[in-house]
Amino acid sequence: MDITQLILDDHHEQRRLFAILEQLEPDDTAALTAIWGRLAAFLEVHAEAEEQVFYPALLRVGEGAGGKDNAGEETEDAIRDHNEIRDAVRAVGAQAIGSDGWFKAVAAANEANSEHMAEEEREGLTDVRRHAGLQRRHDLAVAFAAFEAVHVAGVKAVDKDPKNYIAEHE
Repeated sequence: MDITQLILDDHHEQRRLFAILEQLEPDDTAALTAIWGRLAAFLEVHAEAEEQVFYPALLRVGEGAGGKDNAGEETEDAIRDHNEIRDAVRAVGAQAIGSDGWFKAVAAANEANSEHMAEEEREGLTDVRRHAGLQRRHDLAVAFAAFEAVHVAGVKAVDKDPKNYIAEHE
């Protein structure tokens, strides 16, 4: 088991759930509510698992990848992205399910999340693959999977100050 593969698997599932939402009819509010509820919870659990398990490890072992000079830059950008995704998820909740505004807010959340995943896949995941051994990646994967399993129903969405986060975890 490898933390980088678990994160990639989660990214695939996020993309799948967004794609399902794009295919549902606006008047199928029961399905929209169910799928969005699952996706919104999943996005936050995934982000919090990364913030609890992955990014502290990246700060310890990373050296920079994907155009970033160091792990601190990668992490700061990722925490900022997580906050933007949280804000986008909150914006969806402010719209009537199935309305044009709701679908636009979902599309904005998808865009924020997609941009983050692409950066993370080029930067943090690459950095950890290059600088953390297989046993370390396995141990991180166990902790990550356990966190997500314990919090499968969701966690409270809390924005974090990127600079404070880095200072606390370096």
